[in-house]
Amino acid sequence: MDDVLVTGLGALSPLGAGVDAFWRGMHAADTGPTRVPDPLAHMDHPLMYLVPEADLPDGPPERDGLPLGRGSQFALAAVREAVADAGLAAPPGPDTGPDAGPDAGPGALGGGVDPRRVAVALSTGMGDTDLHEGWWTGEAPASGRWAPAFPLASVVGGWLGAQGVNTCVSNACAASGYALSVGADLIRSDEADVVIAGGAEAYSRVALACFNRLGAIDPERCRPFAVERRGTVFGEGAAVLVLESATHARARGVRTVYGRLAGAGWSCDAYHATAPEPSGEQIERAMREALREAGTGAEVGTVSGTGSGGLGFVIPHGTGTELNDVVESRVLGALTPRTPLYSVKALIGHTGGAAGAFAALAASLVLHHKTLPPNVPVGERDPECGVPLPSGSAPMTGAYGLVNAYAFGGNNISLVFGEAAA
Repeated sequence: MDDVLVTGLGALSPLGAGVDAFWRGMHAADTGPTRVPDPLAHMDHPLMYLVPEADLPDGPPERDGLPLGRGSQFALAAVREAVADAGLAAPPGPDTGPDAGPDAGPGALGGGVDPRRVAVALSTGMGDTDLHEGWWTGEAPASGRWAPAFPLASVVGGWLGAQGVNTCVSNACAASGYALSVGADLIRSDEADVVIAGGAEAYSRVALACFNRLGAIDPERCRPFAVERRGTVFGEGAAVLVLESATHARARGVRTVYGRLAGAGWSCDAYHATAPEPSGEQIERAMREALREAGTGAEVGTVSGTGSGGLGFVIPHGTGTELNDVVESRVLGALTPRTPLYSVKALIGHTGGAAGAFAALAASLVLHHKTLPPNVPVGERDPECGVPLPSGSAPMTGAYGLVNAYAFGGNNISLVFGEAAA
């Protein structure tokens, strides 16, 4: 079976615009949420990790006559970077550049790829609901036209001219993990040569208010696995990976390969609408399946990163909510003992439908640079969360990284990323 390679990366995050800013921020390990600049955010903890104002995309405000919200604009910004990074962008012009008009394209794809073999699998939890929240409060876009809440994949596919599958996955906080897995399946089943996969999430007044009502927002910051954690804190942005078959990448002479998506495992708790199943049976099942598919070996106690071919790190789901962190810690302690964790959510908050994509982005960068950055300090560790969270950077000791993403409804996914073959 052909390997699924990661040949391009794109990001817009609370750390700034671009993948380089994200990698620098991972090493700086110094972030925090701010109060949302929304006068209608009447809630106890209106906190969020926001994209810096200086890095907000300047549109486009519309696509094919329909207004675009913050989520779609974030997605387009990350996709532009990822496609250019992969060497798939058409030469700059009025229809393809960052200043392209709202109806520019299709045709942003270059590199001699067949657009019929290019797919888009993007995810979001709230999509462009900022537009709808604006309409509810009398702040309609200038066009005054109604727009769908989840247009991300179609907007990106239209801009690219991608004529393969275009799908938007929205099963809550596991969504972008599922989107990446769908992308890998499309390549392995020979439905596509290239898949633009990832997720985007933007501030939503409704989402933040709902989690405040649930009592699930930490009043200080996102502190996964900390004894004083009191919930999560949301973040916004977009992370996009270009997935490509190894055969296609070799044929077009790709120069940079960040890694490969080596394994995936899905499961569902079938237990509760919001709470994780306390035994962790189904999240363990997803991890084991992903590790087995990747060929790392998934017997209890044997996947620790003690050798060049083993598991070098884990990027956990770890949201800062009480039960989620404890359940995941127990499973990781049994399945991947001593393997170091890197917490993306402690760095940029919980990015909802984009969380799995940001974790995959981080995993790809760690594999590419062969360095595990320091974790953001979260304070005293919960004794029930006995997982290693290194405070300093260290060279990677294994060839694989495990990524977890879980969601309301009991949706679970684990992905294993591996070093690119020499």
